[in-house]
Amino acid sequence: MNTVDDLFRDALAGGSGPDPASLTATSVFWLHHGTRLAGGDTTYLNRYVLVRSGGSFGACAFEDGEVDPAVCGDASGRSLADLMREGPLPLRVAALDAYLARGLPHRDDPRAEAVVLPAGTPEERARARDAAVAGLLDTPEGAKVALIGVVNPLVAAIRARGGECLPCDLNLRATQWGDPVTTAMAQVLDIADAVVATGMTLGNGTFDEILRRCRERRIPLTVYAQTGSSVARAFLGSGVTALSAEPFPFSQFSADPTALYRYRAESGA
Repeated sequence: MNTVDDLFRDALAGGSGPDPASLTATSVFWLHHGTRLAGGDTTYLNRYVLVRSGGSFGACAFEDGEVDPAVCGDASGRSLADLMREGPLPLRVAALDAYLARGLPHRDDPRAEAVVLPAGTPEERARARDAAVAGLLDTPEGAKVALIGVVNPLVAAIRARGGECLPCDLNLRATQWGDPVTTAMAQVLDIADAVVATGMTLGNGTFDEILRRCRERRIPLTVYAQTGSSVARAFLGSGVTALSAEPFPFSQFSADPTALYRYRAESGA
């Protein structure tokens, strides 16, 4: 699979499972929440559109104004094929994610390593999650690691492993420690030894470019995906070298133990 559009075409043709025209999006919902972790000065504003079909959820993060809450009434009850074909890209990605998750839930994927995040405060659970993501990096001391989609605990986790973090984000201008954050993705992709990218890149249309540059430069790409986790999984071994997949409900919505699933591409893939 070369691009996300290729994956859409394959899914709509039934190449990844049953005909999506036969599967219903029972519930479509829209979430907007803010988070400020203790000791930080950054309020993260996160927006998600989610699609439930059968026993699976698909999700995609989006930027302010991209998806209207009216989507909940307009899209609920329609087929996954309908939602994949039209509408805002985040809704299409969420429907594709639900389709792929329904075909193979992360909990049933033999390639997946389940990591249980402990019960605790938001700060404790965020640190555990981001340490699990950073644990997927296989880079030498001093490696430049581009972080596309900045969360401060992950910056700290990359540094704790000896990496030099190159932060890039469309909304943040500085990390918790005052490091400048660039909005120019090409700047970090051109010099990085490895890339860590959020699943939100699927919803804002930048994922294909990240994938292309990592393939061209033959550098590892780790995706940390709460949203679009089953979509990102489809590129494992085809540009994506490692994946942290966290299906809905996400860790920030619970104080109880929850699981994320780590994947590594086979050596040489």
